[in-house]
Amino acid sequence: MARPMWYIKLIMKAFPQRFLIAKMTQLPVIGNIIDSALFESDNMIYLPQDRVIDVNRSFDMPVETVLPSQVVEHFIERANYHWIMNWCICRASSKCKNHPIDLGCLFLGEATLKIDPRLGRLVTKKGALDHVRRCQEAGLVHLIGRNKLDASWLDISPGNRLLSICNCCSCCCLWKMLPQLSPRISSKVTKMPGVNVKVTDRCVGCGTCAKGVCFVDAIRVVDGRATHSEECRGCGRCVSACPNKAIEISIQDPKFFERSVNRISSVVDVT
Repeated sequence: MARPMWYIKLIMKAFPQRFLIAKMTQLPVIGNIIDSALFESDNMIYLPQDRVIDVNRSFDMPVETVLPSQVVEHFIERANYHWIMNWCICRASSKCKNHPIDLGCLFLGEATLKIDPRLGRLVTKKGALDHVRRCQEAGLVHLIGRNKLDASWLDISPGNRLLSICNCCSCCCLWKMLPQLSPRISSKVTKMPGVNVKVTDRCVGCGTCAKGVCFVDAIRVVDGRATHSEECRGCGRCVSACPNKAIEISIQDPKFFERSVNRISSVVDVT
């Protein structure tokens, strides 16, 4: 049975309290309970925006260039079922003013057939591809993988038959709480394999990249130079924001596509 709409509205009202819940995960007993209830078996990857990736400097591609977005396209092509949410629950909860609220998550897999039809709709492969391209054009960042939170609030199962593709903005993203989560949980949401973020000598320490650009607040200006912490998920927003083009993001592993696909396929089956 689908969750009643009042339950969905309650989740949206509680959304601003996610940082408090995240801090509770660092408590020994409570943290284990929250992990088991909401994050068990999670495995999520942030994909850098295609337009900021410096592929040519990382490795030679003799036939064609493979971009991070093709990881999403791969699973769309393989999936038998594609579901688009009518709205992004994160941006709707935060009343986002900076990005389209109607560009909701894309879910793939058999479990989508159990999602309440009031929340979205089944689409074709072409419809799913068009949706992710609209999200890319809007400057949103893809987060892809298995996410128990989605299976929980949507009240669907099995979890290994639901692939989540979130289209995240920096201002309202659920995962802004990553720095507050226990390391055990936050480690389940990572950079794409092979991604490297580098601050070059062009950095003048203006601080533009540190002013609300990074969704996990992973950038600081230290001794007149931008510095990334371990919280960085390699999304590439700072690359776009830098007025001096002083931050570069590249892929150091020529097998990043295969590694990303294999990792996700090991926890979710969309066929």
